Amino acid sequence: MELSKYKACICEGSAESAIMDILLDNDLLIFTREELLEEKVIRCRDGKRFEERHLRKLPEEKVSVIRILDSRRENFKISKAYQFMVDVINVITAPEIEMLIIFNEDKYKEFKKSGKKPSEFCKEKLKMTDVKSYEFVKTYFSDPAVLVAAIKKYHEMSKIRNGEYTLLDLLK
Repeated sequence: MELSKYKACICEGSAESAIMDILLDNDLLIFTREELLEEKVIRCRDGKRFEERHLRKLPEEKVSVIRILDSRRENFKISKAYQFMVDVINVITAPEIEMLIIFNEDKYKEFKKSGKKPSEFCKEKLKMTDVKSYEFVKTYFSDPAVLVAAIKKYHEMSKIRNGEYTLLDLLK
């Protein structure tokens, strides 16, 4: 994975943002917070809005847009005038980012049998009602080594399609 000088890390939700903040704050990624636009994780899923808020302010240089999302179908549409500036890298966390908690809790087999979505399984079976909140995830993975171990387990068990990236690909 080759990244441009300018980078934008876009997260789908609060849980993804918390995970990226932990990894950034502990210098565990192949890029640093200082390399990011505005030096922070961005919560903007709409390509046009991202273009208006960020691309129009930059010199005409390439930007690596690193999107952390669970959907393989979600497009990131940018107007033709700016397409040459953007290199979109989709980091897939399908079916949901909460899989990291399931792997950390060693509940994967139980989860598979349940037939539930990962977030529902965490809420109902693991009694983690705030599983999607930034603060819960930041506290739960307060030890970055635990998060990295969960990312590695998730990567091993995932069905990664050709040309797709996972969080493991972003680790140093």
